[in-house]
Amino acid sequence: MTVISAGQSQIPSEGNPQVLAFYLPQFHQVAENDAWHGTGFTEWTVVARSKPLYPGHRQPELPGELGFYDLRVPEVRFRQAQLAREHGVTGFLYYHYWFGGRRMLGRPFDEVLRSGQPDFPFALCWANESWYRRWQGSVDEMLMEQVFSDDDDVAHIRWLIECFEDPRYIRVEGRPLLAVYRAQHLPDPRRTVELWRSECERAGVAPPWLVMFETEEDDRFADPALRGFDASAEFVPHQLASLIRSKPRIFGPDRSNRLFEYDEVAAAYMNRPGVGWPRYPCVATGWDNAPRRQEGEALILHGSTPEGYGRWLAEAARRQKESSGGHGIVFVNAWNEWAEGAHLEPDDLWGRAYLETTREVLGEVFGTRGGDQAEVPAPVEHPVASPTDELYHDLYEQFVVLQNSASGFLAYTDRRIAELKKHYDAKVAWAKHKGELVAELNEWLYEQLRVRDERMRKLGLTDSSLSEWLQDPELRPGRLDEFRDDADDGAPTSSQMDPDGGRITSRPEAQPLRSTGEGQEDDAPPPAFEVESDPRRPQAEELRRDDGYDDLPTTQTPQWILEMERDTAE
Repeated sequence: MTVISAGQSQIPSEGNPQVLAFYLPQFHQVAENDAWHGTGFTEWTVVARSKPLYPGHRQPELPGELGFYDLRVPEVRFRQAQLAREHGVTGFLYYHYWFGGRRMLGRPFDEVLRSGQPDFPFALCWANESWYRRWQGSVDEMLMEQVFSDDDDVAHIRWLIECFEDPRYIRVEGRPLLAVYRAQHLPDPRRTVELWRSECERAGVAPPWLVMFETEEDDRFADPALRGFDASAEFVPHQLASLIRSKPRIFGPDRSNRLFEYDEVAAAYMNRPGVGWPRYPCVATGWDNAPRRQEGEALILHGSTPEGYGRWLAEAARRQKESSGGHGIVFVNAWNEWAEGAHLEPDDLWGRAYLETTREVLGEVFGTRGGDQAEVPAPVEHPVASPTDELYHDLYEQFVVLQNSASGFLAYTDRRIAELKKHYDAKVAWAKHKGELVAELNEWLYEQLRVRDERMRKLGLTDSSLSEWLQDPELRPGRLDEFRDDADDGAPTSSQMDPDGGRITSRPEAQPLRSTGEGQEDDAPPPAFEVESDPRRPQAEELRRDDGYDDLPTTQTPQWILEMERDTAE
């Protein structure tokens, strides 16, 4: 494809466009997910525990013939590539996670790269977002932050160049295809692109063919050239607000779930006007991210069928063939996004229907029959033994990976320990303060009992057990001062938050008894402990305030600690 100035048509090349399916590498256990979400967590965890949100809602969506697979198994990756090739998919677009030199969920792709199997074309999409716990529909806590810098851009492209050199890597106009999920998150995209191209030139390889996905609503930067990119691509279901005229159906307890009709969404994407730059279409098999959004904010494209998907795919493929020929691309969302209801892989309801529709549609549009491509060679079950020096090198690389993981876990652990220490320090301080209040009340009770004992002795009524008890040196007056000395290191002051739902407004002092001079004493009132309730927090919330801190499900600082710090600062 020869790209010319904006507003002019593209000159198509001979051949058929490539059909690339997004590929999620989440389906295997990693140490980070064990720490964040529980031991053994994978994408299957949220898929299997999903519940329907309304009558007739098909959840959970469960896998078909491939089952709940593990992507660390080479036979699984072989079978996926075989199914894709047999049904007209020409390559996988692997999601690639890079955080300042630290790669996440990279083992399946690493093994594909290292082993050379399966012999199936691929490219990478950098999912350049920070990771939040909210991704799994829970507390919005940052887990991995995406930080950008010139040095990191250089280190990143040097790693990517190793991937570009693989003969299976997909190329557009002789350049390796590299997609970026959110180009708008790059602080200076043109600077990043300049560094990448300079490093490629230094390494003697072609610079990447850069594709930015249309994942923002602002149209001011719709033209990829403004950011130094070569092309843009649709990403279903982004930009629905500007594409769909009718409003979605809103439902759920907090009315945050949205539902669109699948056919209406497909028609909106198919009817988009053309643009003056290369734009690749994206076709979705469906969309339902309820497994990740069980508590709200789910987005559902209702009514997806193989027939509806086939009409959408046929139109996208036909337009790309006419405009771009062999340099065109049709993206399919997705091969295996099970937690978002977008998958070509067989499921327990439709079986292979979406795959078979893909083969039939592409065969009609491209004039080919699906499955004509050569068979993917089976994976080697027993790899050839490596030389000793290569083995040591491999062990060293694994050691480096473990070191990086360990440093990340130490930072994560330090943060959790600091937050828990803060929480329990506050609880200990409050316990000491309550102990002081109890000591004051005990001293007052001691004085009252002593007066009553003296009165009874003057009346000739003695209680030897009470008199002996009052003589106990452990109960003598003045013990309160000793308690205060011991508690000075952490006892809260008079304007401190009460974790039972209020704030102490004053610190009561022990009130002295007044003598009449004849052995009679006025009854002194007990110390008054005033607690001002906080109307901002319902009682039910107060009862749940500390829930989970012993089990460590989250690192969120309790609200009462935040308010205590604020009051102390004031």
